[in-house]
Amino acid sequence: MTAISAARPTGAHRGRRAANRRSGLPEDAPRWERPALAAVLAVATVLYSWGMGNAALHPFYGAAIRSMTGGWRAFFFGGLDTSGSISIDKLPGAFWPDAVSVWIFGPHTWAAALPQVVEGVLTVWLLHRIVRAWAGPFAALIAALTLTLTPVAVVLNRATIPDTALTLLLVAAAGALQKAVRTERLLPLITCGIWIGLAFQAKMLQAWLVLPVFAAVYQVVAPGTPLKRALRFLLGGTVALAVSCFWVLIAWATPVADRPYLDGTTDNNPFALVFGYNGLSRFSSDSTAFGAVAGTANSRTTGNTGWNMLINDTVGPQVAWFLPLAVLAAVLGVVWRTGRPRTDMQRAGFLLWGGWLAVHALVFSASNGNHAYYMAVIAPALAALTGGGLALFRSEYESAYRPETEREAEPETEPEYIPEAEPEHESERWSPYMSAHEAEPWSAHVPAHEPKDGAKDGAKDTSGGRRHMALPAAIVLTVVWALVLDWPTRFVSWLLPIAVMLALCGVVGLWSRGPRTSPKKVQGALAAGIAATLVVPAGWAVSSLDPLYAGASTAPIAGPVGNAYYNSLREHHTPRRIGLDRPSARDTALLDYLTTHRHGEKYLLATQTAYGAEPLLRAKSEPILVMGGFTGNTPFPTTQQLSSLVTTRQLRYALLTTQRPTTATTTWVKSHCTRIPPSAYGRHTGGSFTLYDCNRVLHSR
Repeated sequence: MTAISAARPTGAHRGRRAANRRSGLPEDAPRWERPALAAVLAVATVLYSWGMGNAALHPFYGAAIRSMTGGWRAFFFGGLDTSGSISIDKLPGAFWPDAVSVWIFGPHTWAAALPQVVEGVLTVWLLHRIVRAWAGPFAALIAALTLTLTPVAVVLNRATIPDTALTLLLVAAAGALQKAVRTERLLPLITCGIWIGLAFQAKMLQAWLVLPVFAAVYQVVAPGTPLKRALRFLLGGTVALAVSCFWVLIAWATPVADRPYLDGTTDNNPFALVFGYNGLSRFSSDSTAFGAVAGTANSRTTGNTGWNMLINDTVGPQVAWFLPLAVLAAVLGVVWRTGRPRTDMQRAGFLLWGGWLAVHALVFSASNGNHAYYMAVIAPALAALTGGGLALFRSEYESAYRPETEREAEPETEPEYIPEAEPEHESERWSPYMSAHEAEPWSAHVPAHEPKDGAKDGAKDTSGGRRHMALPAAIVLTVVWALVLDWPTRFVSWLLPIAVMLALCGVVGLWSRGPRTSPKKVQGALAAGIAATLVVPAGWAVSSLDPLYAGASTAPIAGPVGNAYYNSLREHHTPRRIGLDRPSARDTALLDYLTTHRHGEKYLLATQTAYGAEPLLRAKSEPILVMGGFTGNTPFPTTQQLSSLVTTRQLRYALLTTQRPTTATTTWVKSHCTRIPPSAYGRHTGGSFTLYDCNRVLHSR
């Protein structure tokens, strides 16, 4: 692969470099890069923030987010109610930004969703920076655009679910690893460990899935002796472990009387919460492994597993539009670089993102069940491989069709981004991306004075065999795959002819290139081909702006798939979006009754599982005793604790439901408390809920 010699800087170039320095881009950024990146980020912002006032607020997490604003105990430990009597069944780290936003702006749905939007846009921006350092601005722009238009990313970034924060932090970790390899400095590697540890606070063990990939890439690629590389990565891994476990260790060391009971555990042990309830029980047949409580249909999803998990009718349209292209790019990116030095960074990039994709796909396939939105974490890998792969295929295409003399004459329309030769190394503040200078080890570029495989100037380079056909073939493969994914629902069938027509224009234009073909025609054909690959997934992504095609707030999913969509068709209405500080008339009547008849009790009421407490907690910040936690199986409170709370006048009312299994505490309530008629609190019928008054326990003593 030959390269373009650097053009001599002019006054215009110097002015553009000053603007690029201000925007954070390298000095040699092409003229089109800044406006193109700004356009992609603008599209991402619009898609992710659309309808924020009616964002997909998760009922359980939304209640916790509001409660976490009530005090430091509820905030730090993830208390489900303001008193922090019981925690949520996850680590609270992902919800800290949401709680801070609600604390600052007030109990509004858009305030809870705002951090998700910011995290989504930051992920797009950060991926652009990382891919740019690896494969140049063309690849970076394609990667950013691909991630922006991935349907699962669009629908998830408008929901209050931890996977958004997880994805951002892991992408930051990948950028830090890249920096560590390039500079051979220890600080970026330690920073990589910090990012992984923070990602652990968002989604626990899932954050560690990248560790074997990062270790392999660092050992294979980083400069230095094997022992030095191993010791350095061991130090980075130790940092990752320490940051990962800091909350768990604090919770373990805190007396149980000074923190909430940890939901999902049988023994109130934080290690059981992380490694049992949210770890081993997800993969084994024993749902109570390592101290976890038994899962229920509401806490454990099934399906979306096995070898075809990524391409089934539900998950496939969410994330897999570029899967064949990504796999092809990962394989060819490694095979074509065979024989290069161990520290070849272009190959390392394909290993990094290909390993990320492979490990996650393997683990998800082996689990007991996955929500479709879990796949959001592989979207950056697919996007990076798509951008890097198309850049690689484009460079091979240009090397075969364009002689060196013509390429030197077009500094602004080069097929691949090549910065100025031999730049001086500048000491700069560390960031999670790196510059793309050709002299730096992670750069995918080759020196301008060294034509590929010894090809002479002005001669057609045929040393690559049929490699130049990879670019049009990749376009055809991706468009055909889009037809396959859309075929079961034919959801955007009206876009399929457009995609096919654009693909034909692009492929014919690329394959019919001759010695007299103008560069603009070739660029137009390439643009048409890339647009063809994006049309159909963009249709699915944009569809999620309609609540009918956005899935449930507990399981966001784009398009006409999933239970929420089919339920909407059966019931002839779109899914109802819940919100903060927006109680229904029935909940308002219940809250008014409880508040009026409250006489100094600590708790407003007790509820059977979180199911009954969620709407009340989202409507009003009050201490509510959630019996049994999210599943109803958590052994808190015990009957003795419940009886003590009633006799000491800390609790009077209890709300039970027929929608959850009977437990020892619900049996105690039914036998010791008095049922209140629904008409007393503004209901014609009780529905599935029954309110009990336990005041008679006091009178009987």
